[in-house]
Amino acid sequence: MAMTMTGDVTLPAHRPKVWALLNDPEVLKACIPGCESLEKTGDNGFAAVVKTKIGPVSTTFRGKVELSDLAPLVGYTIKGDGEGGIAGFAKGGAKVSLADAPGGTLLHYDVEAHVGGKIAQLGARLIDGVAKNMADKFFANFAAIAAASAAPAGAAESAAPSMAAAAPVVESPAPARATPPAPPAAPARPAPQAIPTKTSWFRRIWEWLMSLWR
Repeated sequence: MAMTMTGDVTLPAHRPKVWALLNDPEVLKACIPGCESLEKTGDNGFAAVVKTKIGPVSTTFRGKVELSDLAPLVGYTIKGDGEGGIAGFAKGGAKVSLADAPGGTLLHYDVEAHVGGKIAQLGARLIDGVAKNMADKFFANFAAIAAASAAPAGAAESAAPSMAAAAPVVESPAPARATPPAPPAAPARPAPQAIPTKTSWFRRIWEWLMSLWR
């Protein structure tokens, strides 16, 4: 059974950031619903384990993913195939392209997939619904990561003017005026010494006589 999907999503990040995220295994693992592991096996190859449920059938697909037609900042083709045991198999590919858009990057994708085995018997409507739901979740997760990765730089740029405006203006202290040196203190004048008065000889006799009469 074959199915196709196409769509566009605007991501709140510039093209270089989106391109880097599209080539980051940890980011892809976090975005793919039910992805349990995504390990790099080569320059452009990955080994993947994805657990999913389609209608009443729950299964784990183990497969490989390969990137090709890489055009940096423009897009690439992603191809993969997985085996889900008795549930069946799935294989397909998607072409992803990037373009500048107001406020970020426009990502366009064209998906073509084939499923077989037990899951193919569930009907095209059910499979298409599950596939669309997984694609919506993938791009919602990817957009959230892109926004989070772009937020620090944008927040820092917007915060800088406001912080500068709110910062208190610290005025430089006025230079201290030099205080003119005090004039040297005048040397202390020695205290005037009492000039001994000379007592006359007559006064001494008079004082002696007066003392005799007391």
